Amino acid sequence: MKLVLASSSLAPCFCVRFFPPNHNNLNPSFSVGQRKIKLRAISVSCGMSEVLKSDLMEPEAETLVNKRNLYAPIEPYSTGNLKVSDVHTLYWEQSGKPDGHPVVFLHGGPGGGTAPGNRRVFDPEFYRIILFDQRGAGKSTPHACLEENTTWDLVNDIEKLREHLKIPEWLVFGGSWGSTLALAYSQSHPDKVTGLVLRGIFLLRKKEIDWFYEGGAAAIYPDAWEEFRDLIPENERGSLVDAYHKRLNSDDLETQYAAARAWTKWEMMTAYLRPNLENVQKAEDDKFSLAFARIENHYFVNKGFFPSDSYLLDNVDKIRHIKTTIVQGRYDVCCPMMSAWDLHKAWPEAELKIVYDAGHSANEPGIAAELVVANEKMKALMR
Repeated sequence: MKLVLASSSLAPCFCVRFFPPNHNNLNPSFSVGQRKIKLRAISVSCGMSEVLKSDLMEPEAETLVNKRNLYAPIEPYSTGNLKVSDVHTLYWEQSGKPDGHPVVFLHGGPGGGTAPGNRRVFDPEFYRIILFDQRGAGKSTPHACLEENTTWDLVNDIEKLREHLKIPEWLVFGGSWGSTLALAYSQSHPDKVTGLVLRGIFLLRKKEIDWFYEGGAAAIYPDAWEEFRDLIPENERGSLVDAYHKRLNSDDLETQYAAARAWTKWEMMTAYLRPNLENVQKAEDDKFSLAFARIENHYFVNKGFFPSDSYLLDNVDKIRHIKTTIVQGRYDVCCPMMSAWDLHKAWPEAELKIVYDAGHSANEPGIAAELVVANEKMKALMR
């Protein structure tokens, strides 16, 4: 059964969500007037999105969610730098409510860094919002550094930051590569995670890398692909990831910059369902592009530093109990929906929200709205 609630482009989309009180309740019910209606299925369709929902949410989350807009811009109330190794120092910041429920934001890339707009998907009157730049990214130093920069270094960094800020446990929020890192962190420290909000699922499997960097996505963006491909001579196109690795680690800085611009432009041109010129222009920022491309490529060449291709799927049992919402754009080219679907099949208890009019970027209206909704629902579980 699918429950459809009317909405229009002139009004917010109101979705009534039904959360059975325990894992084995397959027949939830609700009341309309004096009638009690039983539901045998647990999917909800609303506007341009469909929900495949979790049965791990508590009854108090049975609410009418009507907050779908981003919150107003805010500034941090504290910032700092945390030395996490002999090489690396991380920039971190806190905003929102100092004694609110902590949430840590894990940015994408890897190498993308954080931005002020990342704070806006969280209610600043409820959440203590922690952002930080991962090793080599954003304001963290040294810039674009690959030394001591692995997934497990980052997992340890998150724990060091939690301990530094004296936070017992927190909500973990991550999109794209941030979803990869969020899964790796929560599987390593499930007792420190009160909930997960994930967007644009990336499991860092070979088929995902091949799709986006070795020609699959060229079927949809052949014009943008040719510009990315043509930086590499024909005799080196057997593996574009390896060919770019060689250039991004060249002794010549200009060679690094040229490769970084091409790599970053390819990703930025494909991140939105509708072209976003401002996003594409990020590729012209050599400082941003070098960290973004160089660190991403480093992780991809090293297969995410995971012991197996299916590592994150194989370890879902460690986090199966954690309340989780997954937001996925139907037309995501960078991190195609096959990964969110594979994760949902391995973890049906997690709620999967498919946004039918969106690609990859968290800044697309439909994606942003569902991220706000996900954080609003988490509030009811954490009061």
